[in-house]
Amino acid sequence: MTATSGVEFTIDASNAKTRYLHVRVKISPPFTDKKLTLKFPRWVPGSYFIREPMQYLTAINCQQNNRDIAFKRKAVDTVEVRINDFNEEVIVTYKILGIELSVRSTHIDSSHLHMMPPFTFLLPTDGIDKSRMDKTHHIYLQSPKGWTPATQLDLIEHKLGIDSISGNTAEEFRFIAPNRDELLDGIMEVNPNENISFSVDGRNHILKLWDSGEHKTDENMVRKFVTDMKKIAQEYHALFGIPDWGDYVTILQLTEKSRGGLEHLNSQTSMLPRICLIDGHDDEYRDLISLFSHEYMHQWNVKRLRPKNFIHYDLQQEIHTDLLWWFEGCTSWLGDMLCVRSGAWSEDDWRKDMERKLSRHIVRNGSEHESLAEASHDAWIHLYRSHAFSREIQISYYLEGELAIFCIDAELKKRSRGKHGICNLMVRLCEKYAIGYPNATAIGIDYQDIRKELVNMEGGRNLGVYLDKLVFEKSPPDVAKALSFYGLKLNSKVTKESELSSSWLGLNLSDRGGKVIVSSHQANSPLRNLIMPGNELISINKVRITSIKSLKSLLSKLNPSGVELTYTHEGIVHSNKIDLRIEPELKNKLTGKGNQKWRDYIASRIK
Repeated sequence: MTATSGVEFTIDASNAKTRYLHVRVKISPPFTDKKLTLKFPRWVPGSYFIREPMQYLTAINCQQNNRDIAFKRKAVDTVEVRINDFNEEVIVTYKILGIELSVRSTHIDSSHLHMMPPFTFLLPTDGIDKSRMDKTHHIYLQSPKGWTPATQLDLIEHKLGIDSISGNTAEEFRFIAPNRDELLDGIMEVNPNENISFSVDGRNHILKLWDSGEHKTDENMVRKFVTDMKKIAQEYHALFGIPDWGDYVTILQLTEKSRGGLEHLNSQTSMLPRICLIDGHDDEYRDLISLFSHEYMHQWNVKRLRPKNFIHYDLQQEIHTDLLWWFEGCTSWLGDMLCVRSGAWSEDDWRKDMERKLSRHIVRNGSEHESLAEASHDAWIHLYRSHAFSREIQISYYLEGELAIFCIDAELKKRSRGKHGICNLMVRLCEKYAIGYPNATAIGIDYQDIRKELVNMEGGRNLGVYLDKLVFEKSPPDVAKALSFYGLKLNSKVTKESELSSSWLGLNLSDRGGKVIVSSHQANSPLRNLIMPGNELISINKVRITSIKSLKSLLSKLNPSGVELTYTHEGIVHSNKIDLRIEPELKNKLTGKGNQKWRDYIASRIK
């Protein structure tokens, strides 16, 4: 019999229309102190930002023997309960206001519950034997009749009952989690939509959909998505082998505008605008396929292969790593490559996506100020706290990490004569350092582990210095060189309307109700020291600007010398005579059919 923690968690979503999730935490004796300390996690693994979910908690009550006992709030994350009887269980009840719609939070309304455990559960940290938290926990769910859960947690029991709050018939479920980390990783999506089940190489997969506006999803598009999910999963199995760690659950939330993705051990929550599953919107569907593959890849890279200091998460404080360029950049590169290999993406899909990424890469100049290692370490203060000048001093470890991985991948392929690449390095690292691999010699990696395994591969002997430069120097990777190895080239192309053409302002702009507003500067903008983010562009040579389209038209045949620009700054209208430049050529167009090495690279590995 599995040892239980003596800590039980109950969530009651039966009164979902109130936007409150009712929570009960029951802690059985023995207690080790007269004070029982419970803490609310301050961040969510995979999302590196202190979010303070305690802000959504209310109506705390603590009892023993059906009598209220004293408690007090401490710090920003702590509830301290005074134990009256060392032989009686403590019951802590409270409500979570589930109004934040994101992949990393708990959200509840009349149509669904998305339960994120670190956003929901107060955890005992002192006053009990701490080893109890790494034993089996029981989690109980009450939901409205007809609602079913999708979760990676093991379902033990399901029955109909009567909800204690509403008095209505309710669905009752009991789950178990074998330890603290899997408890906190055990997200749930609970709603009336069916769980769509399908098998890939004998492994069960579940898709659970929810639409924030209760829009009915096109069934043909859902079937298409399931077909592509199967293809991608097979390609991952061909690379890593068929996992033996249970079912995989994909929660897909469809919204008006919101998006995001978050990985878990055997599941993901992905969120995109609902247009991604409306027929004819190929670009948005391509994004959906990429997002699914990215989060699927995280089963290996992040959730099982982790930085050494991520083996046991401390969710009360920031934990820094210099390796997010690997854990996110490599996941992005391989995730999209496996989309192509599987056939879920065409090669043209990959080209379109890569051109979009290169456009973002070219108009930023943060590589002069920040290395990949620094960007990874500072994710806590950069990624989720961007500002109008972020492009100048910061880089994205997702985007720039992906391009760096592409470069090292091509170089390894070249030097090993096609025998080895980043795929092989990833598998090698998992086999030696990942959680759940029986022959792992250690758990968790640091930079030196990645470097060591790379240089010990055939073709990798002299690549350590090359990797050092990519990761630690403040300079962009040579993407053109990597592309040339595969018979692909970078050329210039006509820019999009929002990026302008001809005479060049070097500004990123947005249309806002007949006004053109400056969002940020592009690299080497001639207006960097004159026009600030938030300024409105009013006219050029006294001709009114009402949209980005009208501005583009004005600039298209304009002599860049002696231009009169009228704009607002902090509510005051200004006019200046300025000299612009002709828009620089942006080499973000992929050309060339690709050579045999490229065709071999993107071919399926499924036998």
